[in-house]
Amino acid sequence: WATFLKNQASGIWACDFTVVNDWLFRQWYIFVVMELKTRRIVHTGITKYPTDEWTAQQLREATPWGKGPKYLIRDRDKKYATHFSAVAGSIKEVKTPYRTPQANGVCERFMGSLRRECIDHILIHDDKHLRRVVTDYAAYFNQERPHQGIEQRIPDQYDQTRSKPTSGRITSKAILGGLHHSYSHTAYLN
Repeated sequence: WATFLKNQASGIWACDFTVVNDWLFRQWYIFVVMELKTRRIVHTGITKYPTDEWTAQQLREATPWGKGPKYLIRDRDKKYATHFSAVAGSIKEVKTPYRTPQANGVCERFMGSLRRECIDHILIHDDKHLRRVVTDYAAYFNQERPHQGIEQRIPDQYDQTRSKPTSGRITSKAILGGLHHSYSHTAYLN
């Protein structure tokens, strides 16, 4: 399995759900689609009722104009049924075995990071608030956060070569109300 993932990573996406509660203890489902090679979050969605039709629409939104991966890793949940498979079309769905969350480990790790680094620290008011928080965290995850699994690269800068700054000024910008920060380097001009 690990060899397959390593050899085919550029053509594999993974999707999964996690559940969170808001301040009134209402359950909300977060759906995420991630590209395995770069760890980039391709799409997120929030709903109270994750039906097959809703999940199919999320896949449709993640694959505009038919652009998508060769393989899509997902579990065997009933939220991925006939409508979802119809939208997937030529994408080969790789269904993980029952009770093996490690099979979709990269996506599962993102869900853990989303919880530990973000949602556990914020009191969620409603779906609009949760959507904004997840969108902001996904942007931070894609544009700022280095990942050990891809040699400390940042998903949106995966193919860029990194240069080490020698001198200059470091500036910081607060993300999610200061929960995280974005750092940038400004070189001194001679």
